[in-house]
Amino acid sequence: MTARNSLFDDERLPPPRFAFDRHTWKEIAHLLANLPLSIAGFVYVVFVVPTGVFLSVTVIGLPWLAGGLAGARLLGKAERARARALLGVRIDEPSPLRGRGRRKRRARGSEGFFDWLWTGLKDPVAWRTALYEFIRLPWGILTFTITTVSLFVLWPVLPFIARGLTNVDRALVRGLLSPSDELESRIAELESDRGVVVDTAAADLRRIERDLHDGAQARLVALAMGLGLAKEKLLDDPETAASMVDEAHGEVKLALQELRDLARGIHPAVLTDRGLDAALSAIASRCTVPVKVEVELAERPAAAIEGIAYFTVSELLQNVSKHSGASAAGVEVWRAKDRLLIQIQDDGRGGARLDGGTGMAGLAERLGAVDGLFVLDSPVGGPTVVTAELPWREREPARGEPAHE
Repeated sequence: MTARNSLFDDERLPPPRFAFDRHTWKEIAHLLANLPLSIAGFVYVVFVVPTGVFLSVTVIGLPWLAGGLAGARLLGKAERARARALLGVRIDEPSPLRGRGRRKRRARGSEGFFDWLWTGLKDPVAWRTALYEFIRLPWGILTFTITTVSLFVLWPVLPFIARGLTNVDRALVRGLLSPSDELESRIAELESDRGVVVDTAAADLRRIERDLHDGAQARLVALAMGLGLAKEKLLDDPETAASMVDEAHGEVKLALQELRDLARGIHPAVLTDRGLDAALSAIASRCTVPVKVEVELAERPAAAIEGIAYFTVSELLQNVSKHSGASAAGVEVWRAKDRLLIQIQDDGRGGARLDGGTGMAGLAERLGAVDGLFVLDSPVGGPTVVTAELPWREREPARGEPAHE
């Protein structure tokens, strides 16, 4: 038997080779595509941007530039898709340009056009994409040349070269084609909040419609029918007619009370006339648990913020009455710089949760929709402390009312 005199003859070691996996081939494909795509992007940007700037002294210059920047947005979208497919770089798409201009353009003509024009010209996403396409041509030439030569000459180390070059591409894509984190997250948050506000307003309208239809409207219909029957019996049976009128009078009182309750649920008159202190005291007086109210405000906030604060306290005190088992509760309202702070606490059993079915999650969403905060601290066994924050907005004086100095 022939002796083994070479390390590579040992069956325990694999043959010397380098593995080119699919990720490596994707990176190579990305580097080879850099040259044609960077040439196309460079030509587009160099043609559109200087032409638009040069023609800006004419009528068509700025619209040309705004349209070119909109096209640059599409180039950026294509580059992000290529990076996702070939480099595995996951980058969120930037928010679309605001649709306000399109709506105005349909409704008001020239105002909508100028709004679209200004929005397009100051679009940071498009400008960053244009910069990306402008500076990438030399890099595209370099990466194409190195990759092509390495395929024939340096193929054993090509995976390392491809990884190093594509890491630079990844950094460029993340640095110039990623949305601005703070701005984009804020836009997404506001869009979400807008949806919450719209849904809440629609739900409130449905509630008001349901309350009117099932409550006061049904009672008034019955009242009208009763008065009609009383009118028919007025001459033939005056005593029965008088009894029916007396019943109708009682129905009128009930209908008026229902309408007052409905109006209070929309916006109580005491809140409009006297502010949070009196309105919250009125809520506390109807609570089944003794409530101490302390409102320390030198001036009143904007009507919208005041209304949200009122209904937040109202719903929380309803929860105290129904679910807490408390013997006492307290409400404190004060201002801290540009925030309106509300704190409701009770000595009940605790254990309240945002997902507990008591409407806490809805309150948190409503406060978040106006840039507010909702914090719940309710350990089992109590006490429960709810802290709500709202942005302070100055109150606009009513007509004929002097403004605050």
